[in-house]
Amino acid sequence: MDIFNSLNISASALKAQRIRLDTISSNMANMETTSTPEGGPYKRKMVVFEPQPLSFAKHMLSAENKALRGVKVSRIAVDNSEPKLIYDPSHPDADDRGYVAMPNIDILKETTDMMMATRAYEANVTAIKSAKRMALKALEIGK
Repeated sequence: MDIFNSLNISASALKAQRIRLDTISSNMANMETTSTPEGGPYKRKMVVFEPQPLSFAKHMLSAENKALRGVKVSRIAVDNSEPKLIYDPSHPDADDRGYVAMPNIDILKETTDMMMATRAYEANVTAIKSAKRMALKALEIGK
């Protein structure tokens, strides 16, 4: 594996984790949103990753067709689980029984996902820095 391949893999992971962090922050920001343009409360969103497809040239160069590839966001899925019902008859979005449908977002789960995404982001930054250091050391050998 050459240095540019490792940089491309880490760069794709950085982009994917940034999108994941943006989605998590959107979920956290909308924890109290009870009314959306689609109707009903905000629904939690989740990022789905998949391996990046290989280019034809890389596929042909791969000895066993198991070449290394990066990651990409294939889609942002919506969690269709039932909203939390909270009794608050004074709320403007309360139903006739006084219950308000709140988003199905758990702050603990979102915080955990955020920490995992941050750690993955940091790991890929470290990999890029290591590749950069190796390239610089290789250039010093030629002096």
